[in-house]
Amino acid sequence: MALPLLASCSQGILHPEGPVGAAERTILFNSLGIMLAIVIPTILAVIAFAWWFRAGNDKAQYLPEWSFSGRVELVVWSIPLLVILFLSGVIWVGSHQLDPYRPLAAKVKPLEVQVVSLDWKWLFIYPEQGIASVNELTIPAGVPIHFSLTSASVMNSFFVPQLGSMIYTMNGMVTQLHLQADKPGTYWGQSAQFSGDGFADMNFLTRSVPAGAFAAWASQNKRKGPVLDAAAYSMLAKQGTVEKPFHYGSVQPELFRLIATQRIAPSTGPQTGRGGPKTVTPRSKS
Repeated sequence: MALPLLASCSQGILHPEGPVGAAERTILFNSLGIMLAIVIPTILAVIAFAWWFRAGNDKAQYLPEWSFSGRVELVVWSIPLLVILFLSGVIWVGSHQLDPYRPLAAKVKPLEVQVVSLDWKWLFIYPEQGIASVNELTIPAGVPIHFSLTSASVMNSFFVPQLGSMIYTMNGMVTQLHLQADKPGTYWGQSAQFSGDGFADMNFLTRSVPAGAFAAWASQNKRKGPVLDAAAYSMLAKQGTVEKPFHYGSVQPELFRLIATQRIAPSTGPQTGRGGPKTVTPRSKS
């Protein structure tokens, strides 16, 4: 009964829109096929044994003293061992080819994006463009993206299912991730680790646009809107959610490094309070 409902699902790992997501789907299907090689014969064998050794079958041989069969043991142990060998091969090759730290093969220079997970929102800094956005990630289609990720407080997890490779963010540390969107589109992004009352609202949209449209978007937001400096970041890092995405027109140089190295003090983390999560809004620098 659930299959017709699940058939309409989209925006998931089975609908990849990038090379990493497509490779991960292939590994998933390969693993499923390998495991079905033992599951299906086992199900058929159970049905066959139940039918053959039914009470009304006089041809079935009853062996009350039977205790060991080398042929049965060979089948029982060889098939699982083969499954383990095949799965380990798939995992070994895939874990090296899809290493998050490994750059994607491309003829164009990757776009640098710095990611900070906050309570409960996502901050995206574009160091080369000198701008930043909250809860909205805009990237050029067909261009590899090199993410540098850290956390403002508790451990969190960055995940765009259709692009692939979920990766953790940790305070005082920087993790790396390489992804790419093959074509323009809008993809759902989320926090994949529970982090307090506002976790359900800690989502973002990934907008993949043509390269020309990305350059126009960056130019349009340059020097428009508030400035993201240490003081503005401290306000943004306070516990709370945001009603809608917004942008910063300029970013203090080396701000991400100051956050990652804890030169800017980490946030206190999720605190339980009455009335649920507060809403955080940007303030223009006077």
